[in-house]
Amino acid sequence: MSIFGRIRDSIFGKKDEAGQGGQATEVATASAAAAISQVDVEAILTELAAKAGRPSNWKTSIVDLMTLLGLDSSLAHRVELAKELGYTGDTNDTATMNVWLIKQVMTKLAEQGGKVSANLMH
Repeated sequence: MSIFGRIRDSIFGKKDEAGQGGQATEVATASAAAAISQVDVEAILTELAAKAGRPSNWKTSIVDLMTLLGLDSSLAHRVELAKELGYTGDTNDTATMNVWLIKQVMTKLAEQGGKVSANLMH
């Protein structure tokens, strides 16, 4: 499964191909009951961050978002994610790539049915 697919499934509450549910499964299920047509991405991630009991800057940091979801946030995985999503910049410029990644991930989540506020995508 793609890295973006794991991010999406962790938030939307689907099971990945290995049969392991994402951390957000029960939160996503509750959110799905409230709004069947859209998953409230921000609410799910805010709740996960609160439950984590440690600071998380997931709104602006792809590393924090991936860590919050229990995914490998290593540079190699972020470069792979960047390639998946069509990044054409220099992957050695990690700061620029990371800023692009978090915005692109939020945009893609919105395109796939997630409720994401505009400020998280731009």
